[in-house]
Amino acid sequence: MKIALACDHGALNLKRAIIEHLTEKGHECVDFGTDSFDSCDYPDYALPAAEAVADGRCDRGIVVCSTGIGVSIVANKVPGIRCAHCHDSYCAKFTRLHNDANMLAMGEKVVGTGYALEIVDVFLETQFEGGRHQRRVDKISAIEKKYCR
Repeated sequence: MKIALACDHGALNLKRAIIEHLTEKGHECVDFGTDSFDSCDYPDYALPAAEAVADGRCDRGIVVCSTGIGVSIVANKVPGIRCAHCHDSYCAKFTRLHNDANMLAMGEKVVGTGYALEIVDVFLETQFEGGRHQRRVDKISAIEKKYCR
């Protein structure tokens, strides 16, 4: 699977750990930055990662910052993105099963690296359930079409 990744200075260590983990599992990682601990603006990195998922260059995306909140807000501004802010494997599983989320957001200061890697694995390995949930995802898409012009 081809995964878009991005972070700000507050989550560079977590992004690096995720990239190493995914590479070892055979995934292709596309890193949209940052590559420095110097203060930076998370929209500059989360946006291109989300765009890569939305336009199909990447299959899924993972964005991280100190809390995961800022990067999730940015990603969700991109039409076609359903970015779930998750800090446990239960939410990561059900956002894939029920919401067909295509991006995951986490916070380095909120979840430890070991558990974050477990969350990543659950997110990437869980398939969308479809069925009645497709109807709900379609309604989300309709809302997006109404407001994102």
